[in-house]
Amino acid sequence: MKQSGILDRVKRIGILASYNGSGFQIIKKACDELILDAQVVVLVSNNSNAKALETAEQMQIPNFIINSKRYPDENIDEKIAKLFKEFNCDYIFCSGYMKIIGSKLISSFEEKIINTHPALLPSKYGGKGMYGRFVHEAIIKNKEKKSGVTIHFVNEKYDDGKIILKKELELSSDETVDTLENRIKDLESVAIIEAFKKLLA
Repeated sequence: MKQSGILDRVKRIGILASYNGSGFQIIKKACDELILDAQVVVLVSNNSNAKALETAEQMQIPNFIINSKRYPDENIDEKIAKLFKEFNCDYIFCSGYMKIIGSKLISSFEEKIINTHPALLPSKYGGKGMYGRFVHEAIIKNKEKKSGVTIHFVNEKYDDGKIILKKELELSSDETVDTLENRIKDLESVAIIEAFKKLLA
């Protein structure tokens, strides 16, 4: 029998999002349905118009806008790190967060910041400029036979952190950017939950 206390408390997840935050919604739903033994406790966006902020508000999740426009004289990564610490976050999930994460935030949550990439890493389909639809366009253009999803920890380089898990799919002969994008989104939903199950085990 486990001793009760801090060691077995429900893990707390913070979210970084720039736009819609579809991955955030996947995680929140899995937590609500007890698929994941965790809870989403806070969301931070660098974009004051992010739909993810509205979604978090509807879900009664504390949400904050932190960017250099609002806080011109402050270290943004330090401010975000401090906020996540105040909310006792165990993990941080990047749900379409479009800013590179600085050293202060990474060192504060080493191997605790998780990102999802819509291709198999390591490969030429990672790195600066390789995100979202741009990845799928490049894969179709190069007539690749397979693609997939990589869930990885974040370090100071784009798409370079330690891999948590990968899931792949075969491309069909008539694959288009649109069909691939939709299939990857479906696969990503599965991969995110699987990765968190692994981390929370």
